[in-house]
This record gives sequence, C-alpha cells and structure tokens, in this order.
Amino acid sequence: MPEPADPSLPARRRPRWWTELLLIAVVYAAYSGGRLLARGDVSTAVDHGLAILDLEKLLFLNAEHPLNRLFTEEPWIGIPADFAYASLHYLVTPAVLVWLYLRRPAAYLGARTWLMLSTLLGLVGFTLMPTCPPRLLDPVHGFTDTMAQYSSYGWWGGEASAPRGLGGLTNQYAAMPSLHVGWALWCGVLLWRHGRHPLLRAAGIVYPVLTVLVVLGTANHYLLDAVAGAAVMGIGYLAAPRAVRLAGALAARIGGRPTAPTAPAAASGTGPAPTTGAAAAPAAPASPHAAATAREGGRAPAVSGGWETSARERLPAQRTTADDDTPAAAR
Repeated sequence: MPEPADPSLPARRRPRWWTELLLIAVVYAAYSGGRLLARGDVSTAVDHGLAILDLEKLLFLNAEHPLNRLFTEEPWIGIPADFAYASLHYLVTPAVLVWLYLRRPAAYLGARTWLMLSTLLGLVGFTLMPTCPPRLLDPVHGFTDTMAQYSSYGWWGGEASAPRGLGGLTNQYAAMPSLHVGWALWCGVLLWRHGRHPLLRAAGIVYPVLTVLVVLGTANHYLLDAVAGAAVMGIGYLAAPRAVRLAGALAARIGGRPTAPTAPAAASGTGPAPTTGAAAAPAAPASPHAAATAREGGRAPAVSGGWETSARERLPAQRTTADDDTPAAAR
C-alpha cells in the first residue's frame, strides 16, 4: 500500500509541534461545530435510519439486532463495550498521531492530512444525510440503547457518549458515516504498516474489528454506517497526496522559492575546496583508457591496447580476461 504522502518530499525534520497542535485543534473545533450545525429535521433523520435498516434486511446484512441483544442481555459484554464506545476514539487516535510524530516522522505528514481530510468528508455526510441511529428508533424496531441501560456505570447519560448534562453539545443524528469506524481503520492501517512489534501489528487488526462490533452492538450505528466510514477513509487516503503537494506549493509561494540545492560533493564536504580569486584552470581531459577504467568501477576493461571503445563494447576479435583460458606463460 503506498504511503499517503507526496513521495517527492524528503523524509525531513518534524513539523513544529505547536503549529501541529494548533492546526489539529482548529480542524477538530471546526468539525465539532459543523456537527452541531448539521442537525437536520428529526423526522428526516428517522426516515433515513429506517431506509438503511430496510436496505440491510433486503441485503441480509442486518447484524445489528443479534449483537444488540447480546450486549443487552450480557452486562459483562455490554458495559465494557459502552466504555469502549465512549472513550477509545478519543484516546487511541491521538495516541497513534503522537506516536507517528515522535517515532515515524516521515509518515506523519501524510497520515495527519489523511485523517483531517476524511474527518471533513464525514462532516459533509452528516450534513447531507442526517441519520437516526438504531438506539433512537422506536422500540418496536427491536433495539435497546445500551448507553442508557448502563449509564449508571459510566459518565455518559442517555444522549450518546456525551457526559451527563452535556448531550445538547453533540449531534445524535450524525451517524452516517461512522467516524468511530473510520478513525479506527486509520489507526489500524498505520499500526499495521509502521508498527515493528508484533503486538502493534496485531492491534492494527483487532482495533478496527472490535470497533465495528462495538458500534453495532451498542446500537449506535448501522452496518452500512460502518461501510460508509471505511469508504470515507478510502477517499481521504486517495486525496491526501494531492493535498500535501498543494499545501507544499502554497507554503513555497508564500515563503518564497527555495534556493538551488548545493552540489553533492560540496554539500557532503568530501569534494575539493572551491577556488577563490582567479578562475581555476580546467582539469585536463581524462584519457579514453582512464575514462573506461572509471566506468568499469576501477577495473581496467580487457580490450586490445590502443582501441577506444564504449563501455562494455567488445569487437569481434577481442576477448575478456574471463573468456581467455590461455595460460599466462603461453602468452
């Protein structure tokens, strides 16, 4: 899988941490504010939720009902699942981002851009298609709100994963696509690709799968919400390299064009010191034999004396040293 970044950019120094923190804060604030502004009509959101449920039944994809019954009837499964839904995406996603910044700086820029683009694309989905999650449908449809059922065990109330009394600060109808699943997939891909320890790579598989089971079992999302979350991350992944290139071009234009790179010999300090004052005399041209020797990696080509040939060219009468089986004494 290619890296979601501009391959022409060098694997250079990390961006300044405070500018990154400010950028992430601004994007997340815009995302949170956009979620609130994207609140649609409740009846429209309910219609969208029922339409998704009907489509899943038609396609035999209705996995939400059996999982929700399991989480409802088994508190030892339902309670940890509610804790996971309410907290992990706030903990794991920033942790992976910081890990990349500190340990994999060459991958950080593309990964950060991928995450931000996908999150903003998810906001477009919330705006265009407000969707009532299964837990808010009429009980006649067979779903139980486990967040409300087990609210006494955690900090959340009956309004999604928001702390008690702060449910008005969240949009409960922003279910399509599921960014819980999208962010978990982002974490999983990066852990699998850049993790060197087997446990990190295993977490890259387990975490997205666990997240899908949690969002379905707690009745916070439909299966198609999870599919849409993965699709949004895929689009963001494909768009990230172009966004990185565009940002780099804008930064170069604002900050001025960079100076021409120094010649490799001078930059590495291994070449001869440049002359000052009068122009240095041009070096004498190398002989054809010396040039051929340099092309052959320091080994003189086995050609007849006096012949001038291109690299590895052999005339019909010529033989290489490896071809010649005649003993040296006979020659």
